[in-house]
Amino acid sequence: MLDNDVVRYEVRDRKAYVTINRPQAMNALSAEVIAKLKMAFAAVDRDNDVLVAILAGEGGRAFSAGGDLKEMTAHDSAGGNPVFDDVEAASSCARSVKPVIAAIDGFAVAGGFELALTCDMRIATAQSRFGMPEPRHSLLGGYGLHHLSRMIPLGEALHMQLSGITITAQRAYEIGLLQAVEPDRESMFRKVDLLADEILRCAPLAVQAIKRIVTTGRNLPVEYSFKLARPIEEMVYATEDRIEGPKAFAEKRRPVWKGK
Repeated sequence: MLDNDVVRYEVRDRKAYVTINRPQAMNALSAEVIAKLKMAFAAVDRDNDVLVAILAGEGGRAFSAGGDLKEMTAHDSAGGNPVFDDVEAASSCARSVKPVIAAIDGFAVAGGFELALTCDMRIATAQSRFGMPEPRHSLLGGYGLHHLSRMIPLGEALHMQLSGITITAQRAYEIGLLQAVEPDRESMFRKVDLLADEILRCAPLAVQAIKRIVTTGRNLPVEYSFKLARPIEEMVYATEDRIEGPKAFAEKRRPVWKGK
């Protein structure tokens, strides 16, 4: 287990739990948090024992309230770049080869909302709120500016982006941003763990191949997505796990994945 002031990293049952630990600042994304998130997801990808990652915020008030505006103001006063160039590092979870589930309790707004969008799936508590208020501060979004309209209908994306409003967890579920809404933090984590356990039942190399093909291929014409997928499929079909899967099914038992 790795632990520090702003990001916690713990591995249990082949799951990596990455927790932003700045509850007093509503888990705002300071430069230090961003750097530690990048380190955490590098650890996820390095560790062969980790097959799923879960990203959460400490405290229950916010998953993350976005970029640290106090830190940004200090940069402005010092004559620095008003936009953190390192914020893109927060999307390291999107670049992770392994599935990432966002466990959202409280506000996920601005950069915090965008961080949730970089995850592969999102489960939230009923009290959670989502939004991109950047234009209310004369700012532009980053990841969400380019990806939100690829994930939900254009009108819904522009409704959030042009007005800067926040929406409820129920509304986020209705437009496809969330996979589930749970009544409280405890039940949310139970749901997240159940989802992670379902992923763990699958062959890890197949799961990683699916993530790579889908997340890259969705931005390509279908014929190019097929071309992208072919060599990845061939690598999966050449593994020992590809033999184990049908064999275990025929023998009516759970497969024993080797990841090779």
